[in-house]
Amino acid sequence: MNLRAYRRFPVVVYQFLPILLAYARDRNRFLLFGRARQVDEATRRRRARKLLDSLLTLGPTFIKLGQILSTRPDILPPEYIEEFEQLQDRVPPADWADVRPVVEGELGPVSEAFESFDTDPISGASLGQVYTATVPDPVPGSPDGRREVAVKVRRPGIESLVEADLRIIKFSLPVLMRFVDQARSFSMQTLADEFSKTIREEMDYEREREMLEEIRGEFSDEPGVRIPAVDGGRSTGRVLTMEYVPGTKISDVDELDDRGFDRTGLAETLQRAYLKMLVSDGTFHADPHPGNLAVQDDGRLVFYDFGMSGRVDAFVQDKIVDFYVAVADQNIDAILDVLIELGTLSPEADREVMANVMELAIADARGEDIEQYRVQQIVEQVEDTIYEFPLRLPPNLALVLRVATVVEGVCVTLDPEFDFIDVATDYLREEGYVEASIREFLTDRADEVNDAARSALRTPPKLEDTLDRINRGDLEVEATVADEESVFDQLAVRLVLGLLLTGTVLAAAILYAFATPISAVAPAAGAALLLGLLYRSFREQSGISATPQFTRQEMRKRQEEP
Repeated sequence: MNLRAYRRFPVVVYQFLPILLAYARDRNRFLLFGRARQVDEATRRRRARKLLDSLLTLGPTFIKLGQILSTRPDILPPEYIEEFEQLQDRVPPADWADVRPVVEGELGPVSEAFESFDTDPISGASLGQVYTATVPDPVPGSPDGRREVAVKVRRPGIESLVEADLRIIKFSLPVLMRFVDQARSFSMQTLADEFSKTIREEMDYEREREMLEEIRGEFSDEPGVRIPAVDGGRSTGRVLTMEYVPGTKISDVDELDDRGFDRTGLAETLQRAYLKMLVSDGTFHADPHPGNLAVQDDGRLVFYDFGMSGRVDAFVQDKIVDFYVAVADQNIDAILDVLIELGTLSPEADREVMANVMELAIADARGEDIEQYRVQQIVEQVEDTIYEFPLRLPPNLALVLRVATVVEGVCVTLDPEFDFIDVATDYLREEGYVEASIREFLTDRADEVNDAARSALRTPPKLEDTLDRINRGDLEVEATVADEESVFDQLAVRLVLGLLLTGTVLAAAILYAFATPISAVAPAAGAALLLGLLYRSFREQSGISATPQFTRQEMRKRQEEP
């Protein structure tokens, strides 16, 4: 594996080095020095397409990385997100001659494990591919005493390739972080940790089987959802055999209309299913792109491929409920408080700016018409406000965000006017979460009243003691000034540079007036250097300017309209 990583490293460097050099020149025009360059949208989009080609060239691991990056607006600009959203597993299927040893190594001879086996895959991906087969079915009434199954087989040799690529990514991460700011380096570190964990879990079919069976059990009483059953006797860590459930791809809206399906109803079923997984069950299917969702002839929603799945802890579940309740009430302060508690929003963020962004995002999520001038006004406000990039993704929320963004895209495809907030509010109310949140709110307010009453009784004696100390003149006050952005250090540097500049200019003037002009050259050159350093100190900005990112696809269309 180490040798393979060493051999692949030059290939990876060759693919990524040009774009890294371009980013370096954006910061310093001549790499080591020079002013920063402004990059327009067309340049970013051209770079995004070039990077997309590099990911496809490098193969399965980097294709998966690109798919995850397409859901991380905290790392990539919108042009990259849009390009990477088109990224699919465009990897040619492995030859059956190479796949057969994997199947027989796990299950024995194919002819004994299955009655028939179609060697042409019905689905191919970067980590595995799916075949159809038939097995004996003891259930009375089954056609010919057989039933059709889907057999998912791990791609031959993929384990060593993935491990070599993960080692390269781990070695390269410290270098990549030199090209980004501190906040994005935080997000990149969480992405690397998440990606390494996710791709290993996706190759473990034993884990996928456990998650599939657990989620299937949670939906056993849901009439609108169908999850395939697992054939445990023909499933191992590298082969997963499931019930074959055909259906119409959920993004094929024309076919859905021809069959008379209610697309709005399907979108609501999908949204409610994920709310149930995230809020109620704590176990969720984490890859809801259109290729993994279908509609049966009877109208039931079918979920495929549980390789990417995850769990939500109780704290995050509670905060998701608080978030939806706050959104339903359009309580912007409560929304920001929840985001801060989850760790996705920096406590130092400009609340006024973020409040405006949230108001716009809520209006967009409801499908409301938004005046173009309002969008532009808020975008300019964010661009003109210098602050540390406030949005970040802790590891425990990365998959949750992926689910939220992808589900939203699917629902909007089904119904462009779909109202996520109404559906979420109705679900939380039906499940009793809204009433529980109200009771918790009232309990908290009652506790605050009790605390205030006790404080009112304790305050007068303490106030009298403080006044006595002031009267005696022995009261001392200490103050600590927080300076996380080193503002005082910057002011001190500028003050010293200013004093030195004044001294050198004065020295140059005196020497020029009372001595020879040549003797004034040295202090004049020093003054010029100090002037340049002083100018540069005023040009440097702490933090970065950012534009708000929205997940709803219609937002981009509105912004591009004249």
